Amino acid sequence: MKKGRTKGRERWGTQLGIVLAMSANAVGLGNFLRFPVQVADNGGGAFMIPYFVAFVLLGIPLMWTEWGIGRFGGRYGHGTTPGMFHYLWKHPLAKYLGAIGIVIPFALVLYYTYIVSWTLAYSVFSFTGAYLGIENYQGMVDFLSAYQGKVSNQYFSGIGSAYLFYLITLGLVIWILSRGISKGIEMLAKIAIPLIILFGVVLVIRVCTLGTPDPAYPERNVLNGFGFIWNPDLSILSQSKVWLAATGQIFFTLSVGFGAIQTYASYLSEKDDVVLSGLATSSTNGFAEVCLGGAIAIPVTVAFFGLAQTQEIAASGAFDLGFFAMPIIMQQLPLGQLFGTLWFFLLFLAGITSSVAMAQPLMAFLQEEFKLKRKTAALIIGVVILILTQPVIFFLKYGFLNEMDFWIGTLGLVVFAIIEVVLFFWVFGADNAFKEIMAGADIKLPRVFYYIMKYVTPIYLIILLGFWFFQDGIDVLLMKGVPAENYAYIWFARFLLGLILVVMLISVRIAWQRKHVIRKRVP
Repeated sequence: MKKGRTKGRERWGTQLGIVLAMSANAVGLGNFLRFPVQVADNGGGAFMIPYFVAFVLLGIPLMWTEWGIGRFGGRYGHGTTPGMFHYLWKHPLAKYLGAIGIVIPFALVLYYTYIVSWTLAYSVFSFTGAYLGIENYQGMVDFLSAYQGKVSNQYFSGIGSAYLFYLITLGLVIWILSRGISKGIEMLAKIAIPLIILFGVVLVIRVCTLGTPDPAYPERNVLNGFGFIWNPDLSILSQSKVWLAATGQIFFTLSVGFGAIQTYASYLSEKDDVVLSGLATSSTNGFAEVCLGGAIAIPVTVAFFGLAQTQEIAASGAFDLGFFAMPIIMQQLPLGQLFGTLWFFLLFLAGITSSVAMAQPLMAFLQEEFKLKRKTAALIIGVVILILTQPVIFFLKYGFLNEMDFWIGTLGLVVFAIIEVVLFFWVFGADNAFKEIMAGADIKLPRVFYYIMKYVTPIYLIILLGFWFFQDGIDVLLMKGVPAENYAYIWFARFLLGLILVVMLISVRIAWQRKHVIRKRVP
């Protein structure tokens, strides 16, 4: 396709809508569930130092890189990374590397949307008082396990409730996708982001006014919770795991390395700014994560459980603070059902906006490369997601979801980020890349970021990949610590991911063959 032939492509309705949509993409469950757990499990204030270092040296540069690549690809009529990489690197392999940028978000949405549906269910459970009376940690663990179908008990006798809320959540995702960029995704962002901030501020105010809930334990208070976050123990910075955890959180929180930002940015016009907009997106996400997410879960848990037990809860798993500790705490507050409803509905809004963003790259690929109508593409995606999510739902207790999350949500993000940075700054050329980012910029980007994006960011990523692989990757490959009865399910998860990749590679090949045939027919 020749440059400029982008008639018929959708566009964002407003500049505010662009920033809100990008922010909605970035603001997800990781801001409110994963971030507090990472802080509590990695030294509190000590975690925040490498977190902000990674934010400046990795997060923001990757954000600008992906905005730049996306707008560049949109100029040539491409909303997904196969086409974008094709124009960055005139090599037959480029488009196949770009296929990873569709596989990662699509595979992630298979299990992420299911998790998002839990938050919708829990907002209803909070409103109706379904878990009222469960006042201990193990009781809440049993409640969630029964909801997920892992066990049967007095709370749930099967997986019917979880399946219903999943179908509702998936239906909303597909309906929003079918409405398009301006009337669907942008509309959702304009509703969701203000509500997330509003609910978050209300909850933070409530947390800040808790004081010391139990005078018998004067050390259990909100101020100690905030002190834990902002008073660093510098000796902990010598531990590599803290740096790795902080860097990994930046990937999750900004949604970089997924391929979704490029798709959203492809709907920009050539004159639209990416520097200030990318910075605004990063800042909005940072506010939601640090000022809201961090200021809710950790201080309130410290106030009710104490610092030591808060750290124990965080070490147990990514969902433990949000799904186990918070419902117990909410029951002990005046108007606790209301605050519980706000907490989980906030999580739902943050999650569904990210689910929509993760599904949009495949949506754009089907529309642009196979010329499918918007509603047809959305329906196909919905059916495929529904079918492929069945193993996630029914094999959850066998580690199926966790296996997918490692390869997609951990390792895959870093690998793809390395590929895109190398292509943009080393193959396409650092001067060309920086010029592309600066085109139409509302503010002048300091020259130092030229060198950060060219040298520091890729080196940072390669070191991170090496540490992650040797720290976790080898054990995951060899299935160390995995019960023998789970082996078949783990291999099935790997097979499914491999199958999705193969199908995507074949689809890219077919799309390019169709283009070649069309070009030959056009005189």
